[in-house]
Order: sequence, then structure tokens, then C-alpha cells
Amino acid sequence: MNKVKIICDSTIDLNPSDYRDFDIEIIPLEVNFGTESFLDGVNIDPDKMYEKIKGGDVFPKTAAVSPGRLLEIFKPWIDKGYDIVYTGIGSKMSVSHQNACMVAEQFPGRIYVVDSANLSSGTGLLAMKMCKYRDEGKSAKEIYDLVTPLVPKVVCQFVVDTLEFLHRGGRCSGATKLFGHLLHIHPVIKVVDGGMIVYKKPRGKHLLCCNVLNEDLKEDWPNVDLDHIMVTHSGCSDETINHVKQLVEDVVGTSKHTMVTRAGCVVSCHCGPNTIGILYIKK
Repeated sequence: MNKVKIICDSTIDLNPSDYRDFDIEIIPLEVNFGTESFLDGVNIDPDKMYEKIKGGDVFPKTAAVSPGRLLEIFKPWIDKGYDIVYTGIGSKMSVSHQNACMVAEQFPGRIYVVDSANLSSGTGLLAMKMCKYRDEGKSAKEIYDLVTPLVPKVVCQFVVDTLEFLHRGGRCSGATKLFGHLLHIHPVIKVVDGGMIVYKKPRGKHLLCCNVLNEDLKEDWPNVDLDHIMVTHSGCSDETINHVKQLVEDVVGTSKHTMVTRAGCVVSCHCGPNTIGILYIKK
């Protein structure tokens, strides 16, 4: 049986140290400001990106990983005798998945592409499961078969501070943005069937609106996979992060299962600063 390499795109939103600890190779997506092109997490980070947004008139656009770039990453591992399991942002949100499938067709039985139907650390949860199964000695095909049924069991929802970024990224209308601003709504965005929907519309201060984030966790408990429960944010205060961590602990009784990560540029440019979410897998 061949060794297995886990490869993901940069939208899985784990911490840099996690990529080293879990031995995951990351392929960065592009973040483009007009003719300026950057690689997510390589030569631009969310803080730098937000500064560029504040200082200019150009709003960033993100670009999928091209088939050529994927081939450049995949082939050396294939040549070394590894099989590959790959995942990244869901197929309904980016063509990166389709591009990976195109490349995989060139290496039958050697590259397995999991459609996460998700984004951010929702996909990261699946990636960490892949690593767990790899470390247990499973083959690439076995990892694919074990992880694929988990895809619809991932719960991903987050509170946004402002609808401005969703609007500028084409995710909500101008009327919705204005309506939300006037009513002080901080909507809860949830991933459902591979796409994003407005799940709840809490009103009031952002910190208090975060209180709704653990309502589904309460409903799903105790059928929650405790390997990891994610608290992922796009640049929040320690107060907000600790508040949401406490929301998790109020349900599970301990913080030892909670993993805090910061979203990269691709996710952050669509949701905006001060976004925070709770993500987990149901059993």
C-alpha cells in the first residue's frame, strides 16, 4: 500500500502550526486587487488585506487554484510513490474542486478528491479526520470512503458584524445590506447543501448576537464529534473569542475539545472583519 499525502487549499482555515503538526500541504488561493495578485497566507494575510481595502477603492477578488498549479503540486508526490487525498472549498463555492477532479483523472486510483461542500474550518474538520485516518494506516481510498459520509454532518455557522463585505462580494443585495444596518442585524450565516444561507437574524450588539451560535450545538448534543469543535474568526477581540469559547464550554462542559483558528484571506474578504463562528461534526 502506498503512503498517503493529505493536500488542501488555503480555505480550510487552520493555524499555520496545525498544518505542520498534522502534516498537511496547503495550496494557496489567489487574492487579487485589480492587477495586483497575492497568495493567501503567503504574501498577504487578513490584516494586510483589510488595510489595503481601507486604503483604496479596489475590493479584492479571489481566484480558484488552476489545474496547472494543482498538477505542479500533485505530480511530485505521485512520482515519490504517494497516493493523495485532497479537499478544499466546496464545489458550489469555487471551481477549485472541479479543477482538482480534472487533474485526478490523469492519475487513476492515485488521487482522491473529497468535495467538502463547505468552507473555512468546516472543511478543516474534514482535513483533520483525513489525517487521523492516515495516521491509523488507512489507504487513500479508505480515507476517502470514511470521510465522504461525514460531509453532510459538518455544521458551519457564523455571525457577521456587517453585511458590507457579503454585499460587495455579491452575496447579498443592497436592500438587504441597508435593511440589516438600519435594524442592527448581525445575521447568522450557515452552510446548507454546499451553499450559504441567512439562517438567523439576531438584533442588537454583535457580542450578544453571538449567543445564538450555540443553539444548534445544544440541540445536537450529545451527538457531537468531540475530536475537535472549532471557533473560527476573521479578526475578533479577545473578549468576543473568549465569549464564544465559553458558549461551547457551556454545552460540552470543557474547553479541551475547542480549537481556535483565524480565517485566511479568502474567507475573510467575503465575510468581513469581526466575523466568528462555531463549527463541528455530528456523529
